[in-house]
Amino acid sequence: MSIELRKHIEEITPVSDDEFDYILSHFRKKKLKKHQFLVQENNEVLNDHYVIKGLLKAYYTNDEGKEHILQFAMENWWVTDYQAHFKKEKATINIDCLEDCEILCLSLENREKLCSELQKIEHFFRIKSNFGYVALQRRILSLLDKDAKGRYEQLMELYPTLLQRVPKTILASYLGVSRETLSRLS
Repeated sequence: MSIELRKHIEEITPVSDDEFDYILSHFRKKKLKKHQFLVQENNEVLNDHYVIKGLLKAYYTNDEGKEHILQFAMENWWVTDYQAHFKKEKATINIDCLEDCEILCLSLENREKLCSELQKIEHFFRIKSNFGYVALQRRILSLLDKDAKGRYEQLMELYPTLLQRVPKTILASYLGVSRETLSRLS
């Protein structure tokens, strides 16, 4: 069903065919259309999501209605409202599709079950979490220390395909600049 997930796992740890079949049996596949919500503010967040195909944006809308984009998620990335998911609270962010998407959904219960039964999967998720912390720190430091040009250059260095996949207004919002400023930078 998902050779992409197996390749993703095996970037960190090898799995046998039987192990992978067992792992995959704990996931549920979901297809979403462009503009459809994967996670919506004030709703429960039952799953973590692995992106097989497509592009999503995770964002927070403040009381004044301003949208703050936290992250994009494309192929081979994981995305959810982690605070809501792990603490079993209502979502504080939205995640919606910028393209048609194919997602694999993993419930917290199934994740915990897999991690307790397969040490290599527990190891996989620990490493993925560590990489997530690194990316988050890099994003925060970029917002704190870089000017618009520096943030744009870092984004293009790390994720060069985003410019072709994300509308300029959304990319500008992610970078914290106006669309006009982004046009001057690109």
